[in-house]
Amino acid sequence: MNCTLRFTQDVPDAESIHAYYKSENYISHTDTSKGLVNRLYKTIRKRTLVQKRKLIEHITGRKSGTLLDVGSGTGAFLHEMKSNDWNVTGLEPDTDAISIAKKNYGVDLMSTNQLFTLKENSFDAITLWHVLEHVHQLQAYIKQLKSLLAEGGKLIIAVPNYTSFDEKKYKEYWAAYDVPRHLYHFSPKAMETLMGSHGLKIIGKKPMWYDSFYVSLLSSKYKSGGTKWISAAWNGMLSNLKSLNNTGKCSSVIYIISK
Repeated sequence: MNCTLRFTQDVPDAESIHAYYKSENYISHTDTSKGLVNRLYKTIRKRTLVQKRKLIEHITGRKSGTLLDVGSGTGAFLHEMKSNDWNVTGLEPDTDAISIAKKNYGVDLMSTNQLFTLKENSFDAITLWHVLEHVHQLQAYIKQLKSLLAEGGKLIIAVPNYTSFDEKKYKEYWAAYDVPRHLYHFSPKAMETLMGSHGLKIIGKKPMWYDSFYVSLLSSKYKSGGTKWISAAWNGMLSNLKSLNNTGKCSSVIYIISK
């Protein structure tokens, strides 16, 4: 069966790949404000953090509860949730990002190696914001995440979508391929097949409207050597317009998943 999952060939192993995350421009681990694109990213992130919290409150029906965030980066999202009465647990593989999370937000993150030691049925919400595409042990992760969900709990996974308009526009220069850091490349069909194989069901999809602009800005730089602000903004807008009636065509999609 054609599940439409793409994957990166000849990827570094779990130990060797860490070197590819040490770029000073990799904002998820550095929290850098260097460069206009990164400053815009951080400005928009303040708004999206609140949106993410409200989404979780809506889909769980809770104003507080237990949350596991896998791939917490520098801890901004967990800080938002903790500041609003959620009991949070965060996992992150990068030791520098863990230090920044502690320094900037007072958030104590654990190594992702602890994922398989956590107690079953203990989280009302589990989030992976642009993380699943980085995971070496894809099948084992999904199985474990399912076991960690409490009764009625929700799994929220956001990933880039290579069936989007901006991917078609930039093709091999599409920034969301981000090889070799991104090991897997998902379509909505691939996500449905993956979740279904583990007895999980996608019960909703939400768009990430800002991602089309951010990805287009980066893609334009990769393609031409310099950021093409006007054409990138136009392509980001077109990508969103083409997905207004079909969330499955968004540059990035948030999947809401239950047992």
